[in-house]
Amino acid sequence: MAYHGWSRNAQILDPVHVPDNLPSDFAGFSRLPGHQLLSLSGADAAAFAHAQFSSDVTALPLRHWQWSAWLTAKGRAIAVFQLLRLDQERIVVVLADGDADAIASQLQRFVFRRKVRIEVRNDLAVAASFTAPESASGRAIAQLGGENIELDLGSDALPRSLRIGSADAVATHADSADIALAWRQADLRYGLPRLDADQREQWTPQQLGLDRLNGYSVKKGCYPGQEIVARTHFLGKAKRALQLLRVVEGTTSGTQVHQKDAAIGTVASVAGDLALAVLPLEIAPEPLSVGGVQAAHLPLLDGLAR
Repeated sequence: MAYHGWSRNAQILDPVHVPDNLPSDFAGFSRLPGHQLLSLSGADAAAFAHAQFSSDVTALPLRHWQWSAWLTAKGRAIAVFQLLRLDQERIVVVLADGDADAIASQLQRFVFRRKVRIEVRNDLAVAASFTAPESASGRAIAQLGGENIELDLGSDALPRSLRIGSADAVATHADSADIALAWRQADLRYGLPRLDADQREQWTPQQLGLDRLNGYSVKKGCYPGQEIVARTHFLGKAKRALQLLRVVEGTTSGTQVHQKDAAIGTVASVAGDLALAVLPLEIAPEPLSVGGVQAAHLPLLDGLAR
């Protein structure tokens, strides 16, 4: 599998070595070690997810997926993730930024008498390829056999595929850290926020640009933070959103973005020399700086909305 690391020189990294004994469903794919999985199963799984998460889960067709988020009561994002509706009683949440055990524990407090079981799926793993999916398309999930599935995480501009399957079948390559960085950089290029621990519960869905991904609903019923999200949407009070910047490597999330001598925003996500910063929707044309070094605006890629 050849893939592109989006470094300063857009260098093309060496092809990944694929072990000879790797099952064919995962040949050419490398494990993303930071990704973790939660499953919600039972008769009330969809209703529970619908009541807790920002997307319209019950309107999602079976064997399709969507972007979603779990918010605090004040409308701040705890996690941004993919929500997969595999069948009537089974939902899988793909957490690119991990913390599955803590999120499962917190969700458990809201189960009450609902018929839903929440599990961290350590028996499954996520694998990535910078190639177009063989069968999946858009938000439609492709079933590869058993619990192995394929997802379309790209577009014509930057094709990518994810596959989920048995942890024993998904290889971890020697250069998996490089692949994970390239994947994270591609996420940022698409405007998908990757939230480290220090940036959780800091930003509203609008500030994180989740409208670009169709990651929240303002039409469905109540969920944590819904009132804040709806008020911001209908009153047009969103004044900030994510913008992609080229920054100096070593920049950390939480770093302020300056224009002249004034701090005008904050870095929310970083991957190598790319960063997503929450900035005013309207800013002066003067240069920006991050960490005392000039930062360059870059265009966001379209095509990841689901």
